[in-house]
Amino acid sequence: MRNTLTFEWVLEPAGLAGPRTLHFDAAGRIERIEPATTLERDGYLALPGMANAHSHVFQRALRGIGEGGGHESFWLWRRAMYRLAGVLDPDELHAIATVAFAEMLEGGFTAVGEFHYLHHLRDGSRSSKMASAIAAAAGDVGIRLRLLPVYYRCGGFGRAAEPEQQRFVHTGLADFAQTIEHCGSDCAGIAPHSLRAVPVEELPGLIALADETLGAACPVHIHVSEQPAEVRDCVRHYARPPVLLLDEKVGLGPRWHLIHATHAGLTERRLIAARGASVVLCPLTEGQLGDGWFPAGEFVAADGRIAIGSDSNVRIDACEEMRMLEFAQRAATHQRNVLGGPLGPGLTLWRELARTGAQSVASRGGEIAVGHVADLVVLGQEGLLSGVPVRSAVDVLLLSGGRGEPFDVYVAGQLRVRRGRTLAHPDHAGLTRVLERVWSG
Repeated sequence: MRNTLTFEWVLEPAGLAGPRTLHFDAAGRIERIEPATTLERDGYLALPGMANAHSHVFQRALRGIGEGGGHESFWLWRRAMYRLAGVLDPDELHAIATVAFAEMLEGGFTAVGEFHYLHHLRDGSRSSKMASAIAAAAGDVGIRLRLLPVYYRCGGFGRAAEPEQQRFVHTGLADFAQTIEHCGSDCAGIAPHSLRAVPVEELPGLIALADETLGAACPVHIHVSEQPAEVRDCVRHYARPPVLLLDEKVGLGPRWHLIHATHAGLTERRLIAARGASVVLCPLTEGQLGDGWFPAGEFVAADGRIAIGSDSNVRIDACEEMRMLEFAQRAATHQRNVLGGPLGPGLTLWRELARTGAQSVASRGGEIAVGHVADLVVLGQEGLLSGVPVRSAVDVLLLSGGRGEPFDVYVAGQLRVRRGRTLAHPDHAGLTRVLERVWSG
């Protein structure tokens, strides 16, 4: 097995450098980086692999479903999601996940934080089979899986869980501890689903459980301020908006990763940045569901940290998530290069999103540096990038490219995608059978 890769250019934490040879151990961890001494190259420009910081992998089978004929909202789309969630078995989940995970690799994601809440079997019985199906799919495809088991308790502020939510729900912390155990070594952290699904009074005990079982530095992910109705209900029930309530009850900090935060107010956004928590943005899903746009430019300017995720997997493409993110900020502010910096919009945004994303799922990647794993996206000089200066290559991807471009992808130094195509064999036939069974009626 090879333990070196050589590139003309590498995006290191300080910026572009090259040519460089990466030396890594059997586990794919980079041991040293040296000036290249050979003329042979494994690619033109190596970027740190992007972590997908928020995915519901089963929702890949929901793509294009729930787009009715009239004006609709998130809450109507959610009915279609519940229909899908209620009928899948472990084999079907495995088929869906192999396709979605392969698309993630082809889209530049080398690790995935799976916000896993489809825990139980169809009859509601406790089982490790659903988590095992996801883990098997990730292994089959070769993506780095970081499971984030979801704690789910109720159907809204002060309301019992609804019948269609029974596959998600835990009876209490002891029950959830078994779910953490089911996730095994793939478990990266925990995910209280949202304040509407977890009574805030239970959060201190949940965090204590995470500290005991996974370590005090383990990530904590939570949906927050995704919908205006959620914010209104939280204020009505607790006399606090969600972010202020979280900080008051459990104390936000760098281990906290807030999903969406679309409708967090200015005071809340400043608090998130000051506490060192990150916001995980999912622009393609937020656009598709009509959620709105988080003011990421203002947040980043205040030293806020952001990552990206594919969420509902309506389309899986790291470059397109970045493009939607940047374009939304441009449209809102009437400025260009809102999220960029001295390296330009592409290199700066890729570097920062990759770093924060990796931290959010404890993936050990996110930077091309000693001690990090060799999770890489490697660009060539053909096609879209033909004749493009190296400093502008990622700008071209940001503005014009994405999944389908002929780049290579490595996970732990092992080639997983060659010229834009996965080397694995995702179960497309299985996904087709799922779609036909679930949606044919």
